[in-house]
Amino acid sequence: MNRHEFQVLSSRDIHVGRVVGLRLDQVSMPGGQTAGREVVEHLGAVAVVALDDEGQVVLIHQYRHPLGHRLWELPAGLLDVDGEDPQVCAARELAEEVSLAADEWATLVEVAASPGFTDEVVRVFLAHGLRAADREDPQGDEEADIVVRRVPLAEALAMVMRGEIINAATVAGILAAYAVETGVATARPADAPWADRPTAFAKRQR
Repeated sequence: MNRHEFQVLSSRDIHVGRVVGLRLDQVSMPGGQTAGREVVEHLGAVAVVALDDEGQVVLIHQYRHPLGHRLWELPAGLLDVDGEDPQVCAARELAEEVSLAADEWATLVEVAASPGFTDEVVRVFLAHGLRAADREDPQGDEEADIVVRRVPLAEALAMVMRGEIINAATVAGILAAYAVETGVATARPADAPWADRPTAFAKRQR
């Protein structure tokens, strides 16, 4: 069976900002029609399920302006350093946000945030062997207000199921980590291939 090939016939920029870009693509549709599709380009990001020796996951409580309140999330950050390996980025964010380093790393899942309109994909890592790491105190923005808390992984899962954790990468990471830690699933290597890592917005900055 031959399936339709969705071709981009034209594309124009609507907005190009510091973290995202918005473009409008004209795309060929089945039956010969053309439709406009708004696409939010994103740098991509990483997040970390950091588990200590007691089986507790490190969470942060951080203000998110689009929702207008603070969310419980995993330590995370943008892939905003050109050429930086995702696991190296994850280690840097873990140190910057919660003053921790980890000796063991694995890949849990990739999460497409909302593929109907954005190419943002987040890779979630699993980190074991936690130890203290130095970090500079944040001077501004939302990170200056971060609260750090360690929660038993089972309690974090319960928080997801109660709707107390709604950040997509955090939800997926906690579910995946619970599956791995209980032997239901197996994590991938930290350097596993990442086919859907966003590239469009990063290319604009080069």
